[in-house]
Amino acid sequence: MSRARLLTDYLAPGRSYRYGSEHRCQRAELHLPAGRGPHPVIVTIHGGSWGAGVTKVVMRGLARDLARRGYAAWNIEYRRVGRGQGGGWPLTFVDVAAAIDHLNAVAAPLDLDQVTFYGHSAGGQLALWAASRGRLPDGAPGAGPRIEPVAAVSAAGVNDLAQTYRDAPGGAVGWLMGGGPGEVPERYAVADPIALVPLAIPVLLVHGTDDATVSVRRSRNYAQAARASGGAAELLEIAGEAGRHRSHIFADGESWALVRRWLDDRRREAHPGARTRRAEQTSDSR
Repeated sequence: MSRARLLTDYLAPGRSYRYGSEHRCQRAELHLPAGRGPHPVIVTIHGGSWGAGVTKVVMRGLARDLARRGYAAWNIEYRRVGRGQGGGWPLTFVDVAAAIDHLNAVAAPLDLDQVTFYGHSAGGQLALWAASRGRLPDGAPGAGPRIEPVAAVSAAGVNDLAQTYRDAPGGAVGWLMGGGPGEVPERYAVADPIALVPLAIPVLLVHGTDDATVSVRRSRNYAQAARASGGAAELLEIAGEAGRHRSHIFADGESWALVRRWLDDRRREAHPGARTRRAEQTSDSR
């Protein structure tokens, strides 16, 4: 993929929607593929340590790549920690749930029976949490989902909140949760993906073995816990520079190639007679 195409993708916001009226961050953008649809949907959730310094813009390259390949991408924003946004527990979780559920109100040719969640880093934690909403008790933030995913992907995700906090007390997890698992165990019980296994859907974890930002142990721990509880979690590890933490948000990277192949396999299983768009044969030759 050319650098010009990558830059153009980051500058293409898609159609903007509001899913709430409490804060300017309660927005999502829809990137639609060509054709009549209905189109399978990938919800993209950005990372950035749940902090206000990173926005949904970083996911646009993936969103545009998905659209070229026949998927609708729902790229969401949410309230985060810092800059007066009021994010962290519970509003970050409330926003992510509301953004996903708002798909029901979007007038577009979407196949809401074929929705997958994809998140990177902190967004990987949120993607797995969102996929677990059906397991949450009544009254918990995000309980009672209106959109049920068919699969979830966490790339370099913080998939084990409690252990992450224990390894580095305080830090981003402490800011998100308002304390450690010993202080607010009831929050971790309904927010930590590893506490909510197993999921009844396929889960893909992609992580670099040398990731210095979020240890690969976060994904190894989740995969082990999911499998031990009867869940289906596949872990793909990427060695060396190709697996560096930020590599997962680039559409020309090894991580995204693996994710894309996995998504296409799931799509073929859902629609055996369908063929996914091979955008790399057309768009990259322009």
